[in-house]
Amino acid sequence: MLSITKPFESGLYSPAVNSIDLGFVEIRFYALFIVTGMAVAVIVMGRRLHRRGLPRGSALAIALWAIPIGIVGARFYHVVTHPSDYFFEGADLWKVFAIWEGGIAIFGAVLAGAIGLWIGARQEQIRFLDAADALAPGLLLAQAIGRMGNYVNQELFGTPTTLPWGIHIDPGNPAIPPGTPEGTLFHPLFLYELLWNIVGVAVILVVERLWRRRRNSDAPRGLALGLYLIWYGVGRAWFNTFRLDPTEFDVLGIKINVLTAIAAAIVGVALVVMALARRLELPAALLSSAGVNEYERMAPTKEDQS
Repeated sequence: MLSITKPFESGLYSPAVNSIDLGFVEIRFYALFIVTGMAVAVIVMGRRLHRRGLPRGSALAIALWAIPIGIVGARFYHVVTHPSDYFFEGADLWKVFAIWEGGIAIFGAVLAGAIGLWIGARQEQIRFLDAADALAPGLLLAQAIGRMGNYVNQELFGTPTTLPWGIHIDPGNPAIPPGTPEGTLFHPLFLYELLWNIVGVAVILVVERLWRRRRNSDAPRGLALGLYLIWYGVGRAWFNTFRLDPTEFDVLGIKINVLTAIAAAIVGVALVVMALARRLELPAALLSSAGVNEYERMAPTKEDQS
């Protein structure tokens, strides 16, 4: 593994503080970024639902289901993939629930949040795919904002690098390999993923706009969600190959986050194929291989397609 010591004045630095102590409560910047991202996602989702002729206010109602369930899933996923942080001799098991101390996983949030999204959408009498498509670009934007929380917490960084935008990490960080020289710079994966997610937002919006212009109709159901899963899955699978990740859960030597990202991308490809198949009348053999027969049970009526 490459280790390069550079002059201390070079590279990126995290803020000297990551919270404000008001005496009666400590406000963590990480939490502020997460909450801001959630708010942005709900606003974007509301605007996109309104564009589809659905109630704008449904976004908040759905979020009241998706966000709490997503937070529980995010914490559960983190604890399961970092067991030695919480389960050892003399451990305080209540720390498992101390989410305010940090430790959530976006894949857990997405997986559990999808359940909350389904429940909320059902309560609002909105199709799951309509709700998920409306949320997709806002979710990517929220994840980009949330990565700033990783920045202030000195989390989500990669292997040592000589690049001028490498970031300094405090030597005591448990993700740093033992023996790494002080002053070593690391890939700022939080920044890479932040930029990747912003580009992903643009990709989804551009694809949808091109569809509306060329076919004079809204993009098919499931397209935005599929693009989200492909874009984020591919990005995370790539970034995690050189992330200094303390995650202990792996399968055949492959980190669970990499496998989850690949699975997300595969599901995204299937969703995109199925979404396009319904509108472009692809050959029956291709539809069958993509599982469209099952998907067609969710097909809208003629009134829905108008």
